[in-house]
Amino acid sequence: MLKKILVLMGGFSHEREVSFISGKGVAQALRKKGYDVIEHDLTDAWKLLDVLKQEKPDAVFNALHGNWGEDGEIQGFLDLLQIPYTHSGLRASLLGMDKDITKYMAQMCGIKVAEGEKMKVKDFFSQGTKISLPYVVKPVRDGSSVGVYIIMKQDDLKNVAYDDENEEILIEKYIPGKELTVGCINGKAYVVTEIRPSVEFYDYKAKYTDGVTKHVLPAEIPQEVAAKCILWAEELHKKLGCKTVSRIDLRYNEKDGPVLLEINTHPGMTPLSLVPEQAKYAGMSYEDLCEMMLKEASCRKL
Repeated sequence: MLKKILVLMGGFSHEREVSFISGKGVAQALRKKGYDVIEHDLTDAWKLLDVLKQEKPDAVFNALHGNWGEDGEIQGFLDLLQIPYTHSGLRASLLGMDKDITKYMAQMCGIKVAEGEKMKVKDFFSQGTKISLPYVVKPVRDGSSVGVYIIMKQDDLKNVAYDDENEEILIEKYIPGKELTVGCINGKAYVVTEIRPSVEFYDYKAKYTDGVTKHVLPAEIPQEVAAKCILWAEELHKKLGCKTVSRIDLRYNEKDGPVLLEINTHPGMTPLSLVPEQAKYAGMSYEDLCEMMLKEASCRKL
């Protein structure tokens, strides 16, 4: 029986501060459920190893976000240590974090994706792209809309900046319309949420600042469109081998229909996060959601 839980938060990514919010919320929820909870800020792998050896937790609740937390790195680390952890395993985490691979696997399921191409930053600036305006530029491997640029006109290119010229980016045709998202909980999706930011783009700030974005649940879209989005969420969750929770993001307009943007195999658990909100719609409280994820914690067996 699980008793002592280490909640892992913070980390090395651009989403460090958001991870703290998720982690603190999860820790509080699990304490309400009667668990002995240890909170740990991942700043050094050796310190984490020392804490794991000293505390010997029954499981790790992974509240990390972004690179190192949801891309297979920490999953592989915990697999080797044979410590059960929440969310998807190494393979699904790695595949889901790579937007280009996700698109390929989605197409195998008959899911519509945006036209696009992958290239390195330096090649984008030296050669340009075959994708016609307007288009979106985004990292192949990152989350929370970090490093995403919407290029409506040529002059917008002056805003595009990345630290590493060898970083891989995706250039995708911009899909106008409604921003939609569907969470999948233990393989089942329940509802589509429409995201209505008060700013032009649903960026990092809009996602995590209270009052900036309105969530319309259920989304005000045709029933057949909602049914398709729900089906896609379930199919991609299964195709990638996700566990407990995942979330797909889409755009929708009448001409294009729903178009998949990406999957998140490690959705946020903040008070403003979408999966806890959809779980509540399905009749599951935040505390019950956290406990369900914890009870499903596992690691790859040696």
